[in-house]
Amino acid sequence: MTTTFRTTAILATSVLSTALLAPIAQAKDAQLTVGSVPAYFSGTYGTANTINIFYLPTYIQYRKDRLRIKLTIPYESVTGLPQGATLAGSNLSTRGGQTQTRSASGMGDTWITVRYSATHASNGHVGVHPYAKVKIATASHSAGLGSGHNDYEFGVGFDGRAGGYTFPFAHVGYRLVGKPANSSLQNIATYDFGASYVLPRSQSNILTAMFAGSQSEQKGYAGPADVIVAWNHNVTTQGSGFQLYIDKGLSNGSARYGIGFGGQIVF
Repeated sequence: MTTTFRTTAILATSVLSTALLAPIAQAKDAQLTVGSVPAYFSGTYGTANTINIFYLPTYIQYRKDRLRIKLTIPYESVTGLPQGATLAGSNLSTRGGQTQTRSASGMGDTWITVRYSATHASNGHVGVHPYAKVKIATASHSAGLGSGHNDYEFGVGFDGRAGGYTFPFAHVGYRLVGKPANSSLQNIATYDFGASYVLPRSQSNILTAMFAGSQSEQKGYAGPADVIVAWNHNVTTQGSGFQLYIDKGLSNGSARYGIGFGGQIVF
C-alpha cells in the first residue's frame, strides 16, 4: 500500500467525500471533520521477512467554500522490521540489508494537506482539485518509524459523474522525498484512479474500487501497487459515518494484504 496521496484509509475517505458530497463542497458554511481509520497490513514489502504494521491515523479537516486543510497525526506499530529499514506510513521507505528484525511503536510522520477545488464535478464538468502536501518528520528515525526528513508533494485530483450514481476519480502527484545522508532515496510520482458507486435505494451506502500506486522511494525496488475496495455508510447527510476497506497488494513493494475500519464525524 502506498502513502502517496494518502494512506489508503485517508485516501478513500477523501475521495468519497470529494466525489459524493459535491453539493456540500459548494456550501458557504465552514465545516470541520474529525476521523480515524485504524488499519493492519502484512507482507514482505520486498524483504526476506514478514512485516506487520498497525497504522492508526487521526485527522482533522477544515473545509470552507473551495478550500480544504487537513492535519493527519498517526500512531504506528511494527513487528518484523529488518534492522536498518524505515517505514513510510504503512509502507516501507528503505529496506535495510540485514535479516535481523526488530519491533517498534510510536508517533508516525505528520501530514498537512491543502487542497483547492478549482472546478466541481457538476453539469457535465470535470472537478479539478490541485493540492499540496507536507510531511513533517515527527516519527523516530532511530526506531525505524520514519526517515527523519520532511517530504513535499504537489499534484492534482480529478473527479466526475457518470450517470446518476457513479463517480469516477483520479489523482496524480510528484513527491520531493527528504533524503538522509548516503541514502538511496529518490523523488517519486504518485497516482491512483477508480470509481465510487452510490447504492440508489438508500443513498447512504457507497462502494468504491480503486487502484493506487507510486514509484519506489528506494532505488532498485518495485514501487507499491494496490487494489482497494471500500464500503462507506453515511449516518448523516453531511457525511458522518463509517468505512471498511480491504487492500490487496499487487507488487513486491506492497503489503500482501491490508484491512481497515473506522469512521468520521462532520460538524
